[in-house]
Amino acid sequence: MNLPYKNNLQIAVLSGKGGTGKTTISTALSEIAENKIIIDADVDAANMHLVFNYYINSEYDYYGGKKAEINQDKCSKCGLCKTVCRFDAIKDFKVNRASCEGCGFCFRVCPDHAISFYESKSGVYSECEMEDQTKFYFAKLLAGEGNSGKLVSEIKKKAYEQAKENVKWIIIDGPPGIGCPVNASLSGVDFVVIVTEPTQSGLHDLKRLIELLNLFKVPSGVIINKHSINDEVSKSIEEFIDSAGIKLLAKIPFDKNFIKAVQSSRSIINYNPLYFEKFKSIWNDIQLMVLN
Repeated sequence: MNLPYKNNLQIAVLSGKGGTGKTTISTALSEIAENKIIIDADVDAANMHLVFNYYINSEYDYYGGKKAEINQDKCSKCGLCKTVCRFDAIKDFKVNRASCEGCGFCFRVCPDHAISFYESKSGVYSECEMEDQTKFYFAKLLAGEGNSGKLVSEIKKKAYEQAKENVKWIIIDGPPGIGCPVNASLSGVDFVVIVTEPTQSGLHDLKRLIELLNLFKVPSGVIINKHSINDEVSKSIEEFIDSAGIKLLAKIPFDKNFIKAVQSSRSIINYNPLYFEKFKSIWNDIQLMVLN
């Protein structure tokens, strides 16, 4: 995906698993960066908007797939649709929207032509503006809806359309894992900040994410969050990323201030300004790695 201006640089913050503190770190880095656009690409569970002060300029409906619907006036109650539905989405000759996967099989086999198959609203994405006039984008996928990767691409496209020439950085808080929405988040990215934690599952999923980044050929750096909860695993992570040629950007100890900041709907920098210099140093290292 091409950016509207060649000077735009994309930084994605990712984690191999949920719960590592990725969004807390994304929020801190995005507050320090200047001349930026911010995108919360975790469309299944967006939460950056919970700590930002912003107002919504525009909202857009997202249609990510199709759903079936049975016309009761035409239906002869033959039951064939329920027989062929592999997702148990049809009961009492009605389609449960949350269970319908949009395969269209029932639509194709209905002898009465009583089933319609139509584009269905799957979510909403918002274009926002913060107090300092920074553009901020986030989305909400409706319950039971799929195609979250397509929604990530949609919200990124909208952000790029609005990017001005003075926008230097596009900072993306990506979804956890290595699935489709992560792949969509990585499109056009210049650098990835990987946030991990010193647990066995954290190390395992870190390795999977790095394998994915190697396929995309995207450079990265690692932040070990809550490193003090397990020094042994933290050391194993350092040894692994060193062997992989990946820079350790920072080690952040476990601190209850991070929890309190979330509970008060504030960023860690806003809640405890002592962390400003820490994240400023991390951001400076990221800039050096991207620009050199």
